[in-house]
Amino acid sequence: MHKTWFVRGNQELVPKDPFGIMGIVNASSDSFNPKGRAKDAKDALSQALAKRDAGAHILDLGGLSTRPGSSPCSEEEEIARLLPLVLGLRAKANGTFLSIDTWRAHVACTMLEKGASVINDVSGALWDPELPDVLASFRPGYVLMHAKGTPKTMQDNPVSSDIVCEVCHFFEERLQYLTKHGLPEDHIILDVGIGFGKTLSHNLSLLRHMDQFTQFGRPLLLGVSMKSLFYDLFHLPVEERNTVTNVTTALLYEKGVFWHRVHAVAETRNALLMAQTLAGKTDILQ
Repeated sequence: MHKTWFVRGNQELVPKDPFGIMGIVNASSDSFNPKGRAKDAKDALSQALAKRDAGAHILDLGGLSTRPGSSPCSEEEEIARLLPLVLGLRAKANGTFLSIDTWRAHVACTMLEKGASVINDVSGALWDPELPDVLASFRPGYVLMHAKGTPKTMQDNPVSSDIVCEVCHFFEERLQYLTKHGLPEDHIILDVGIGFGKTLSHNLSLLRHMDQFTQFGRPLLLGVSMKSLFYDLFHLPVEERNTVTNVTTALLYEKGVFWHRVHAVAETRNALLMAQTLAGKTDILQ
């Protein structure tokens, strides 16, 4: 399993566990997960610190909703939501790796200047033409994700004759583009983008074939936490999707997924540790 990942400052991100957990911290009022919505900056900071203490190796901070059907807030509003959170974490949790969930170049630049180490971009650096220059300049860790369309329209009628092949071609093209533009390949990890312009059939096909994406030699990140595919499959409301999220996460680790972007950090860590123990790869009693 490919684990080497460098972030801003050419620092290698090495989790203390044999897997990586990215804890979701949503400063947007438009999250699909009601329990994840922060009331204000103080509440967002409290949630972030709790997820750090629960075992998150990275905190993924979002100020702009990208859920299907959403419309973007202004750039100024996104920065206003993120800035106090980043500054608060720098003051209270200095040394914690911070990821910024944004596709906007100016937001990425501002947060990297304030101490963020990673940019988690749902657009594949395609929606803002200035983002590749920011990435080349700061050389942060970068999550390259596949999406079809924009959040406003991506679930209207997603079509693909072979979604696994399509995502493979996307990764090949974007990796080549970004590295030629100046972002080192060992700073990039890959996310197939479950739920971003994909049907249930597309999502399941990607999950079944996750091991195919290890061919690129880069770590894989997956975000299935509380996603709507669990409603499509089992008619589970958001608040009842935690168990199936953890089962899916543990199974996908065995398919080569090292990084997991989740809401419930402690529960996910327990599920991954149990999967590791039963596979004889670690000992929970140590």
